[in-house]
Amino acid sequence: MSRNIRILGTGKYLPSKIVTSEELDRKLGLKEGWAAKKSGVKIRHVVDGEVNSDMAVKAIEQALKNANMTKEDLHCIISTSASFDQPLPCQASLIKEKMVFKNHPIPAFDIDSTCLGFVVGLDTISYLVEAERYKNVVIVSSEISSLAINPNQHESYTLFGDGACAVIISKSSKEETSSIKTSLIETYPEGVHMTEVRGGGSILHSRHYSEKNKTEYLFDMDGRAIFRLSSRLINGFMERLFKDSGLTIQDIDMVIPHQASAMAMKLMRKKLDVPEEKFMSIIENHGNVISASIPMALHEAIVQNRIKRGDKVLLLGTSAGLSLGGLVFEY
Repeated sequence: MSRNIRILGTGKYLPSKIVTSEELDRKLGLKEGWAAKKSGVKIRHVVDGEVNSDMAVKAIEQALKNANMTKEDLHCIISTSASFDQPLPCQASLIKEKMVFKNHPIPAFDIDSTCLGFVVGLDTISYLVEAERYKNVVIVSSEISSLAINPNQHESYTLFGDGACAVIISKSSKEETSSIKTSLIETYPEGVHMTEVRGGGSILHSRHYSEKNKTEYLFDMDGRAIFRLSSRLINGFMERLFKDSGLTIQDIDMVIPHQASAMAMKLMRKKLDVPEEKFMSIIENHGNVISASIPMALHEAIVQNRIKRGDKVLLLGTSAGLSLGGLVFEY
């Protein structure tokens, strides 16, 4: 279903601390060059005392500046992060607290779908924006993976980075062509345990944490299994995504994928038969930034003039669950 939605501004924030793949090779006792070759990541940014809400506010401030808006112009704040400051209250309320509003009681709430959080959040809230329930909405993903990855799982430990990105949307006018053309989210339970943090909920409560079971509270991912399942599902998913939209992959001016890994993106690009110049990759100097990966790549595509108004853009990715998600919009 088409929705008249326009992106007003985007903003990105990266922590100042940089960790190179060479540093990780030495830290983990790996062969020189292993981390960069395996992950496709040369540098990643990691927090040094900052928390998720700190980075989220900075990304929102930049998005507001780029949109020539003030925070009082916002009518809703949505956090689409997989990581957070604390379990309660919702992350968006903690972000709003740090934005320091005066007499501006707009709603702030979370939409979480791990790596697909931004896409699911954009897809979901766009219906309310089109219906004029909210005028200007900021969607922000702020991720800290560096505190939850397992150093004994070298592939994932060398892959991830920290950072935040914010996108402000509004309803487009009748004179504008900006719109969401089609979208689709599907979840396949056969992949539900391929990416998980088992500890911290009611199954394995935090009060049961011990030195013996501490890895149960860290990120665990079977990247190869995820890629095999995603590869098997992607062709049918793409057919359903484009069905009744009047579009094909050849109509897309830029594909912005989840920055899962350099190898996964390379194989996905070939499977979709998309030329390299139409496939946005920022993983080399960002790493996989969970739900912030897709909006960060979108932000970079905009500031680097890789996309222009009127271009058709495909946001595409996977998330824990296992879910596939795609959304096509005209910028």
